[in-house]
Amino acid sequence: MSEATKRLGRGLDELLAEIETAPPSRLLEIVPEAIDPNPAQPRHNFAPERLDELVDSIARHGILQPLVVRDGASPGRYELIAGERRLRAARRLGLATVPAIRIEVPDERLLELALVENLQRQSLDPIEEAHAYRRLLESYGYTQDEVAQRVGRSRSAVANALRLLELPEPVKEALRAGKLTAGHGRALAGLRDPALQQTLAQRAIRDGMSVREIEAAVQRHKGKGGSPRQRRRERRERPPYLEQLETELARRLGTRVRIEQRARARGRIVIDFHDDEQFEHLLERLS
Repeated sequence: MSEATKRLGRGLDELLAEIETAPPSRLLEIVPEAIDPNPAQPRHNFAPERLDELVDSIARHGILQPLVVRDGASPGRYELIAGERRLRAARRLGLATVPAIRIEVPDERLLELALVENLQRQSLDPIEEAHAYRRLLESYGYTQDEVAQRVGRSRSAVANALRLLELPEPVKEALRAGKLTAGHGRALAGLRDPALQQTLAQRAIRDGMSVREIEAAVQRHKGKGGSPRQRRRERRERPPYLEQLETELARRLGTRVRIEQRARARGRIVIDFHDDEQFEHLLERLS
C-alpha cells in the first residue's frame, strides 16, 4: 500500500463521527459568500427541481443539518466539505449566514469524505459515482477492494460501477440524465459493440424497457446476434482468473494493476504509479 493510501485510510471513521456528533459549541455561523466550493466534489449535476424543493424547505424550516467546512486558503475564508446543495439554496434565499461545523481535513481526504457524504445521501448519478471511484483508484493507488471498504460498498458494486465508464458517451449521458438506471447500464456493458449498445439503449428509453428485458435482449445478442467478428470476440471473454491475478498483484504492489490479454497467449501487464517516489518504490519491489 502506498504512503498516500496509508495516510488517506487513517482516521476517516473518526472524522465522520466528529461531523455527526459535533456539540452545539462547535457550530459556526458563516457568511455564504465566504465559503468556497470543494475542489474534490464528485457531484456535478444538480437537478433544478430538487434544488427548488430544498429552497422551499429551508425557507420554511431553516437549515436543519449544518454544512461541513475547513479553513480556506486565506483568513476568513472557508472551503466546503459537505453541503453544496444547502449552500446553493442558502445563496438563492439570500441568507445572511449558514450554520457550519469546522473540522481539520488534509487535502487527500477531501475526495473520500465528499464521496461518502454523497453516497449516503444517494445524490450522485451512476456516472458521477463511477468517476469518483476511478479517482480514488488513480489518485491514491487503491485497489477495488480498498475503495469498497472505504466507501461502504461491496467490491462487485464498485467493479460494476466502473464498467459504466466504458459505455459510449450517448449511453452515459442517458445515465446522467436519469433516462436509464445503473441496472440498465450494467446490462448494456455486457455487450462489446458500442453501436449495438447505443441502439439498445435508445430502444430501452423509447419503449420503457425494464432492466430484466434489457438483460434478456443482451443475452439474445450475445448468443446468436451480431456479426461473426463480434461473436468471436464474445467467445474470447476475459477469464475470471485474470481479475483475481490483478487484485493479488495490486495488493502486493500497493497500486492499480491491469492485465491485458491478447490472442496467441500474448499480452501485457500495466502497473500504475503517480509520482517519482512511488515509481522508485515499485522498482524496489520488482527488483
